[in-house]
Amino acid sequence: MIRCERTEEPPNFDAEVRRPGNGWLEKNPHKRRPRDFWVVITSALAAAFKQRCAYSAIAIYDGQVDHFVSCHEDRSLAYEWSNYRYCSPSINSRKNRVRASELLDPCMIEDDWFELILPSLQLRVTERCPAEQRERANNAIARLGLRDGEPVIRYHRAWLEHYERNPSILDVLDEVDPLLARAIRKRDGL
Repeated sequence: MIRCERTEEPPNFDAEVRRPGNGWLEKNPHKRRPRDFWVVITSALAAAFKQRCAYSAIAIYDGQVDHFVSCHEDRSLAYEWSNYRYCSPSINSRKNRVRASELLDPCMIEDDWFELILPSLQLRVTERCPAEQRERANNAIARLGLRDGEPVIRYHRAWLEHYERNPSILDVLDEVDPLLARAIRKRDGL
């Protein structure tokens, strides 16, 4: 995980997501899953998160709108931009039933709270993560498959192998896999 900066909601958000969504909630108080008015802003959300999954910090192009506080936790946040995170489908699926209070919000962390370890490619919580946040940090990387989940490690491994064949791509790694880029710089003294 790396820090994700909050951005202003898109100009069309209120008209296309919030107002119709909250209207739907009023008319359907007993339906379990809110209607997905948010899909119209997926591209804007992807741009706000620099095309990277908010949790794994890796570039994705098939991302989804994740509700940091899930719709079953608090339906009133279903149509709020500030509650949206851009997320890979596999991580969003794993996060589905995890309460927000059990995780760290990528928009509330600092960049140096997590690091990728080479050569294992496992993510770990650093000592710079405040002690009162470490349990949630460790829970997040374990429950979401960020520490040692095969899809995430496979992605890091592919980029690491690409880098080892062509070290000139380090600047590209800053964009597509910033945790790996940092780990390489640390390992290689760059």
